[in-house]
Amino acid sequence: MPIKPLHYAFLLLPEFSNLCLANAVEPLRAANHFAGARLYDWSLLSLDGKPVTTSSGLNIAADEKLSSLSKPDMLFVVAGYGYRRQASRRLKQELQYHARAGCVLAGLDTGSYLLASAGLLDGHKATIHWQELEAFTEEFLEIEVVPDRYVMAKNRITAGGATTTLDLMLRVIARDYGEAQALDVAGVLIYDQHLTAQDPQTGLALRGAGRLTQKLVEAIAVMQDTLETPLKLGALAKAVGTSQRELQRSFRDQLQTTPQRYYLHLRLGLARGLLLETTQSLSEIAARSGFSSAATLSHAYVQHFGQSPISSRRTWRGSG
Repeated sequence: MPIKPLHYAFLLLPEFSNLCLANAVEPLRAANHFAGARLYDWSLLSLDGKPVTTSSGLNIAADEKLSSLSKPDMLFVVAGYGYRRQASRRLKQELQYHARAGCVLAGLDTGSYLLASAGLLDGHKATIHWQELEAFTEEFLEIEVVPDRYVMAKNRITAGGATTTLDLMLRVIARDYGEAQALDVAGVLIYDQHLTAQDPQTGLALRGAGRLTQKLVEAIAVMQDTLETPLKLGALAKAVGTSQRELQRSFRDQLQTTPQRYYLHLRLGLARGLLLETTQSLSEIAARSGFSSAATLSHAYVQHFGQSPISSRRTWRGSG
């Protein structure tokens, strides 16, 4: 055991997921409890030292501002929505400073984007939330982007989201203090470590819910992989080795919807994410989400969300 506890710092960006933060910090608390000693210390940071509002509207107090942080063993960047707007020159310089000082840097959820925008993932393997994978891959050609739940290297770590952060922290504890310590923590959190780092973020998460049949999980995974070029119902059924009728029955009985409506739901979710988080034109977004034109996307968007794409973007920009 180290003479002094490891210090892990968490930089919180506006609209981050409080579930992601809890899944990062609670395993450290549990590790201290089981060891009967301070294996870990942690601190919460913001850019200005002021409280940070989470994606669910909770205000989380910061212990200090990022510029006051002194030599942590690991610095976690915890981000969620609005991450592109947060990639400021000041933040990049602060992260680069800690990288030069030899600090291990970790990006949780879209925190990976902020590390990448500072050039700190160049030449590394990395992941990000699955909804951002395609755009992330296209923007950062110097990074080996993978759909893994998390990627753990010597001095760069990335995780796709809230539950993958819990997986990651158990591996961090195992690396720091051994497998037995990690198993104790998983046990007290009643967490079944049945997934590996290399498991994809989508599909398996659905199966883990314990409610969906294998064929339905496979169908949804195919949908998620073909949002830009949606398949006809017959082709979708064939891709997962079932009949159209059986596939329709599965969606109706288990998700109370049709395959076509669920497909549209996924495509509109992608379109909304691109609309709010990028500057792409409506025509580009339509093509990326499988719509034949901007007009077709706009019509479906209004039907689903109750406002036009342009109104959504204007409202989002105004709230930032």
